[in-house]
Amino acid sequence: MNRVLTVLCSPAVLALAIAANAQTPPAAAPPAAATATPAAQPAAPPSSAAPVAFTYNPTGRRDPFISLVGRGSDSRSVANRPVGVPGLLIGEVNIKGIIRDRVGFVAMIQGSDNKTYVVKPGDRLMDGTVKSILQDAVVFSQDVNDPLSLVKQREIRKALRSIEGGRG
Repeated sequence: MNRVLTVLCSPAVLALAIAANAQTPPAAAPPAAATATPAAQPAAPPSSAAPVAFTYNPTGRRDPFISLVGRGSDSRSVANRPVGVPGLLIGEVNIKGIIRDRVGFVAMIQGSDNKTYVVKPGDRLMDGTVKSILQDAVVFSQDVNDPLSLVKQREIRKALRSIEGGRG
C-alpha cells in the first residue's frame, strides 16, 4: 500500500515542482545605465515633480505592453499616406456615381475617410490606377505587391450599384 501511494504521489509532486519553477521569473540584472554614475557627480535624489523613466529589459523577449498592430514598415498605413486620391486604396473605395463629361466619363468615389472625390481615367491611387470608366462601372488596374506572384497587375471592376446593396 505504501509503495502504491508513493507511485501515485510522485507524478503529482513532480507536476507541482515544475509549475512552481515555471512561475518564478529569473532575476533580472539592473540596467547598465542606472548603475554607472560618474564619481565626480553624486546621483541626484528622485524628485516627486519629475516622473521616473521606466526602462524595460526584455533579455531577448519583446515588450508585452507594445502593440503589435500597425508595426513594421508598411507604406500603406494611415500615417504614411498622401492626402486625397493618391492616398486611397482600391479595396477601400466605393463608387458613388458616374457622370458623363464632354470628354467621356468621370466617377465619384468615396474613400475610407468618408470624403467624395472625382476621378478620371489615368488617375493614380495608392495601389493602382483608374484604367477606364464605363457607364455602370469603374475598372481599376491594381499593382500586385507579392514577390512570389508572376502577375504584377490585375484588373478590378467595381460596379456602380453593387449586389450586396440590395439593388440589382
